[in-house]
Amino acid sequence: MPPAVPPATGPARPQLRPPRHRVDPRARRWWTAQALLTLSGPLLLTALALATCAVLFFPGALPWLGPLLFVALVLPALAYLLVMPRWRYAVHAWELGDLAVYASAGWFRQRRRIAPLSRVQTVDTLRGPLQRRYGLATVTVTTASTAGDITIAGLSDADAEALSQRIGEAAQDIRGDAA
Repeated sequence: MPPAVPPATGPARPQLRPPRHRVDPRARRWWTAQALLTLSGPLLLTALALATCAVLFFPGALPWLGPLLFVALVLPALAYLLVMPRWRYAVHAWELGDLAVYASAGWFRQRRRIAPLSRVQTVDTLRGPLQRRYGLATVTVTTASTAGDITIAGLSDADAEALSQRIGEAAQDIRGDAA
């Protein structure tokens, strides 16, 4: 009989907690509007156009086409429109620490990224037309990393400006301390 292997002892692995700051609550409305313009709206318009054509030109097809349109187009469009903004809002968060910027994003594919402030190269603020309508902005932190940028979407205009300023100042202070 082989000897029993004792359980591994040692320090516990640290757990990565979610970032502390949520994005602006208006981001849900922005993501809902995006969904209507990009996926849900076109699906619902397609279902409406096909149903109208069926009623006008092929009334005999309506008993089988109606449920098919509902299951294939209307139901996914409504599910995306109702679920995606809430889910994204629950996941999107950010935090700026003394040495790093930390963000979580996504809704279906969730991603958490931590970037040291010493690696920050640029900080950009983007306000698209739809974002301006809701008073929101996106901050993109470009680092010297092949993993890509850190994007914090759905911030209020004021928070985006303040965060951009703070990240720039903190990165400059870190570089100044290293020199």
